[in-house]
Amino acid sequence: MSAHSPTPPAELLDDGSAALTLDALARACRMDAEWVAARLQEGLLQAGTEGEGDRSAWRFSGATVVRARRIAHLELTFDADPHLAALTADLIEEVTNLRQQLRHLKGR
Repeated sequence: MSAHSPTPPAELLDDGSAALTLDALARACRMDAEWVAARLQEGLLQAGTEGEGDRSAWRFSGATVVRARRIAHLELTFDADPHLAALTADLIEEVTNLRQQLRHLKGR
């Protein structure tokens, strides 16, 4: 794990169509590629494309960048276990989705 403190995650990046490489995602999180690979193996992050053990084929969406940055931030700021950080990220994502649905319903 890198000693850099991650930048707090941005809420908006793109529509999820970005295709970042493993190294680009690691740089975006200010973590190393091994940190990303470990979170991927544990199922805490997902790659859009995974080659059979070929890390160069892995591609990550903008939504995954936000999630990975959030997990890194929680792990480093609160010394959170990776699984707890991922669960917290899940809850934050769910609250965000529910708020969007509520705004949509209020706009009708």
